[in-house]
Amino acid sequence: MKIEQNLKIFLISIFFTGTGQSQSLENEKIPGYRPIWFELNQKYEYGDKYSGALGTYTAKHHPLALYAAEVNKTFFVYGGTKSAESKHLLCMIGSYDHASGLVSQPLVVCDKMGVDDPHDNPSILIDNQGYIWVFVSGRGRVRMGFKYKSKKPYCIDGFEKITTEEMTYPQPKKMGSYFFNFFTKYRGVRQLYFEKSENGTQWSDDIMLAAIPEKKGQKSGHYQISAQFKEKKTATFFNRHPNGIVDQRTDLYYLETEDNGETWTTADKQSIPIPLTEKNSLSRVVDYASLKKNIYLKDMVFDSWGKPICLYIRSNGHKPGPENQPYEWCITKWNGSQWTTHVVTTSDHNYDMGSLLIDKEKLYLVGPTAIGPQKWGVGGELIVWKSYDWGAHWIKEKDLTQNSPMNHSYVRKSENFKAPFVYFWADGDAHQFSKSELFFGNLEGKIWKLPYIMEKESELPQLTQWNH
Repeated sequence: MKIEQNLKIFLISIFFTGTGQSQSLENEKIPGYRPIWFELNQKYEYGDKYSGALGTYTAKHHPLALYAAEVNKTFFVYGGTKSAESKHLLCMIGSYDHASGLVSQPLVVCDKMGVDDPHDNPSILIDNQGYIWVFVSGRGRVRMGFKYKSKKPYCIDGFEKITTEEMTYPQPKKMGSYFFNFFTKYRGVRQLYFEKSENGTQWSDDIMLAAIPEKKGQKSGHYQISAQFKEKKTATFFNRHPNGIVDQRTDLYYLETEDNGETWTTADKQSIPIPLTEKNSLSRVVDYASLKKNIYLKDMVFDSWGKPICLYIRSNGHKPGPENQPYEWCITKWNGSQWTTHVVTTSDHNYDMGSLLIDKEKLYLVGPTAIGPQKWGVGGELIVWKSYDWGAHWIKEKDLTQNSPMNHSYVRKSENFKAPFVYFWADGDAHQFSKSELFFGNLEGKIWKLPYIMEKESELPQLTQWNH
């Protein structure tokens, strides 16, 4: 039973997460928005495999922001710290009031007690009663994941912990009256799971979605991104890690469900049994292994008719620098009869990250596709791209940032967004430890910076120099 599993996991977490820190900051407010800076410490000629402003990391945490029309507010989560000198991860939540234009002081939902790794960043969900749920990622069984629930509807003044469990890369969704959560478990390799619940407190057993074996005795691993269509359909794109080697991530697969995970199909409604264990499955969209290409999944959306669209970066390998260019921003989409792939643009790093947004039947991509001040590092200068045909062709709409002192990285959209809080991200030096700050913007090119130091309970964000 899942309750017994969670008890065992809780005891494991007590054993493994002792860090010498004696007092938790949970449910305390931090007087300002201070996202975390992180480096993986896998060094190469052109820098770390990835490092920099990772407060809105990873692409596999989703969503990070939600607009709630009932209170006219956007709620958002991120990985923060206490000060510019700190690398101690605090899973934070803030809110933007569209009526007043004010942002609240952010609250610590989960103190990771000495962990400095934004793989443990949070994601967010709002249920039908208005309670805000924060799903905090763990890292295998060494660091546990948690679910938190707000004490009051549409209010971020306090949260209570609901579960302790093995859960990495949470991607929660509200499917009608159900909670539905994609996530990952580490079993020597990364394997894909989902779970569901009627109330957020009692959850189903963890259900394996994909664990493709490379060959007998060897396993692949997977990363996934996901989205939902009108609370009726949810789907996932995922890649494959041959022999479990994450730096060889390749191939692109797709699965969807319209009955909360009871059955799964391809885009053309061919039934696929789960867990998926066939490398050459009908669910494979592109065979990138034969092309010797790596792919790095970024985001997905559905068009107005419910057809899936995937965003990812395609490159020749995992090491940063010119050796593995071009770093191609690709769209793979289902047109109703077949999958087609289109290149939007190029940038200079596998871990550049942007979001797909839909507004008035047009598809937008907002991301760091221009080279920033720290070349061959994570992030860059931000650009808005627009497509009138759901991703087949793209035009550059506008440069959002220019002549920045530090790279901008991990642009994350707000679900059901309302301007001006359409997307948000952090900046920071991509190659060496630095202060990091949070920004948000709209599709017209206006950008605001969230206050790093706050003297009041709520304050106005600062309109920046990058305005068009």
